[in-house]
Amino acid sequence: MTGQTQGEAVGGVLSAVVVPLTAEHAEQVLAIYQAGIDEGNATFETSPPAWEALDTAKLPEHRFVALDESGAVLGWVAASRVSDRCAYAGVVEHSVYVHPSARGRGIASTLLRALVDSTEKAGIWTIQSGIFPENTASLAVHRRAGFRVIGTRERIGRHHGVWRDVILLERRSPLIG
Repeated sequence: MTGQTQGEAVGGVLSAVVVPLTAEHAEQVLAIYQAGIDEGNATFETSPPAWEALDTAKLPEHRFVALDESGAVLGWVAASRVSDRCAYAGVVEHSVYVHPSARGRGIASTLLRALVDSTEKAGIWTIQSGIFPENTASLAVHRRAGFRVIGTRERIGRHHGVWRDVILLERRSPLIG
């Protein structure tokens, strides 16, 4: 099937089908983003952007959703450029969010695999992300996906009036560069 990737079987049940993220998924994607915001350790954002802003900010060829058998969005991943400078043409920053009820089923890993595949096909050599140190589940899934810790950006920003650290991770493609 063109444009679709099958997720891994978990406990004998298909965990997800990965397809490109489009406007048809907007409402569910933004609700999952809001759930991550509400939990307090996913982002500095305090509310999700309007769909139009997210749609404009994220690279269309590097954004995906994981769907269950009914077509419900289980999670999403999307990348954006880190810079318009040509030296950074092969570097993107990504976000990955999974619906709270779908966690622990390999959804984030499946989405990260789709992102790595699409970025490598496009000649992108680095995917980076900043993750709060308290978000241990996200740190673990990124390490399993081949990301390494570059360092800690201490007190990089305020979140609800509190200075927060962010762990900077990157995945360098072994196929490019």
